[in-house]
Amino acid sequence: MLSNQRHLFSLPEGTHYLNCAYLSPLLKSVEAAGIAGMRLKSNPTRITVPEFFRDSEALRAALGAIVNAEADRIGLIPSASYGTAIAVRNVPVRRGQNVVIPGDEFPSNVYGWREACQEQGAQMRLVPRPKDAQHPARAWTERLLDAIDRDTAAVCLSAVHWTDGTRFDLVALGRRAREAGAYYIVDGTQSVGALPFDFAAVQPDLLLVAGYKWLLGPYQCGFVAVGDRLMGGKPIEYNWINRDHSEDFNLILSYRDGYQPGARRFDVGEHSNFIGVPMLLAAAKQILAWGVPEIQRYCEALQAPLAQALEDTPFRIAPAVDHAAHLFGVPLPDPARAPAILEELKRRDVWVSLRGTYIRVSPHVYNTPENMQTLADVLRKAGK
Repeated sequence: MLSNQRHLFSLPEGTHYLNCAYLSPLLKSVEAAGIAGMRLKSNPTRITVPEFFRDSEALRAALGAIVNAEADRIGLIPSASYGTAIAVRNVPVRRGQNVVIPGDEFPSNVYGWREACQEQGAQMRLVPRPKDAQHPARAWTERLLDAIDRDTAAVCLSAVHWTDGTRFDLVALGRRAREAGAYYIVDGTQSVGALPFDFAAVQPDLLLVAGYKWLLGPYQCGFVAVGDRLMGGKPIEYNWINRDHSEDFNLILSYRDGYQPGARRFDVGEHSNFIGVPMLLAAAKQILAWGVPEIQRYCEALQAPLAQALEDTPFRIAPAVDHAAHLFGVPLPDPARAPAILEELKRRDVWVSLRGTYIRVSPHVYNTPENMQTLADVLRKAGK
């Protein structure tokens, strides 16, 4: 198993940062890549035509390796909502159809589909979280499977629920979506980079990922991995760099109708981003060096003692099989007490998030058992 990797980050000593699902800290190597990018941009004479493409292509390959997808399937985008916009633009939704989404899904995965349904006379099916289920992940997956029918145009969900890390059965949901003829859209923002994701096995029509959380990258750098059905779709921008032969600046004024091969047609304008792209590339290389399964195993070793420490308190965590180890929710039996609990956590320099009726805990390889123990101490005291 991985050893603690805190030395690769610049987190202050004594800080218990358990909030990677909010914003990841930067690796020192990622920070250095950003500084080098700024220095490059400070002298544009060093930026030649190949610089517009070289790091982007390396990034495509690294991101594809993280999710087991070919580099040609990777498009570079600035945000998860941009990825959702690609899906909404290219998935036909007709009157009388429906779009299936888990309840309390992140708003960026809802607004575009809600507007499409309103415009076309289709139905939004927000499938609520099951209450008091022995295995909530299995029960919620079954509810989603039941909600998919022959009139379903699209199934859209996060790989793990952003509030409490509930792990959906992505393979089963994808199989059911394909049987129904529905498109399958997966948001991997809260999982890719820390929890294994196999694009070939899950077979989404579109995987969308923001890079500033579990990919340990900067803001406004992310990616989509595109399945066969959407590979020839329409981009949402009219930019020059995703057009055929854009690497030949002598052909720019030929106004090409075709696009760069594969998912490059979906690239955001200015995707070259001489600062952000090298930063995300450095982060992706480090994730590949660690190995995503090893990251998850490290988080499991942190999460299990916390769950055990809270077993006899009102803050019992759901069984490990139902949630990810890198992101999980500690239920609040009395949400009215949340402000006082969060204030005490802040006083102890413990950083988590409140999401719905859960304290969301999201550790990474820079965390230690002592970080988890401090969190447990505060919660156990609050539960008396």
